[in-house]
Amino acid sequence: MEFAVIKTGGKQYKASKGDFLEIEKLGDDFKEGDKVVFDKVLLVDNGKDTTIGTPFIDGAKVEGKIIEIGKLPTVTVIHYKQKSRYFKKNGHRQPYFKVEITSIK
Repeated sequence: MEFAVIKTGGKQYKASKGDFLEIEKLGDDFKEGDKVVFDKVLLVDNGKDTTIGTPFIDGAKVEGKIIEIGKLPTVTVIHYKQKSRYFKKNGHRQPYFKVEITSIK
């Protein structure tokens, strides 16, 4: 089974054809159904031989399709200092893209 390791959003993901990945938001100009090309490919393995980039593989790309744009569940952030009446509570919802990998080239 062919797979590749790609880098996007400061993280690395193992991607195979047909996989669904939840990646960091890429920008405001994308919408659901758009095609995405990841050109920062670190490793490609087709079952027989492995190609490792230094740091990236020239000419290699992984194509995907945005299935969903959403936000992760709320993370509560609390700052508290005892005996000084200092308390702050904030919530944060990280945006993400759910991407289906369509091809590895």
